[in-house]
Amino acid sequence: MPPLTNSTIYFGSFVVTSQVFYKTAYSFALVNIKPLLPGHVLVSPLRAAKRLSDLNHAEVTDLFMTVQEVGRMVERVYGASSLNIAIQDGPAAGQSVPHLHTHIIPRQNADLDEHGGGDAIYGMLEGDDGDVGKHLWERSNRRPKFPAVDDSSRKPRTEEEMAEEAQRLAREMTRQRL
Repeated sequence: MPPLTNSTIYFGSFVVTSQVFYKTAYSFALVNIKPLLPGHVLVSPLRAAKRLSDLNHAEVTDLFMTVQEVGRMVERVYGASSLNIAIQDGPAAGQSVPHLHTHIIPRQNADLDEHGGGDAIYGMLEGDDGDVGKHLWERSNRRPKFPAVDDSSRKPRTEEEMAEEAQRLAREMTRQRL
């Protein structure tokens, strides 16, 4: 399956075209390089706005309609009973890529009991596990400004793995619209 667009799609300074599985007039959805739970995806505006308040009315509307539509699909495909939907709006809130993005994380009962319960997801988002920018930076073969943390239980995915998931989710988005 070819990419959804011939245009290059950026997430901050990172080219993510092959990770994109859904695109609208103002937004795109992409698979996550290092998902916290299976099905953890991101929705972002096409324009590299840093903060939610930087979006115009049409972009805000499109972003949240896209979050809703992608959330329905992710919940269905991953057999979830609930979703975490989160925006880390600025660096002080834990935003690691200076491009607004919404995390959609499918959830099931007791899925994080071994980590302290369902609210553990917030610590995961704010910690090294949720640092999307760091993982994209490392994948781009540049050295990070901070030491790498050993996280042997979760490895960043390859371009091929993410492209394969993006293609599968693109088919699911089409199926959902029928």
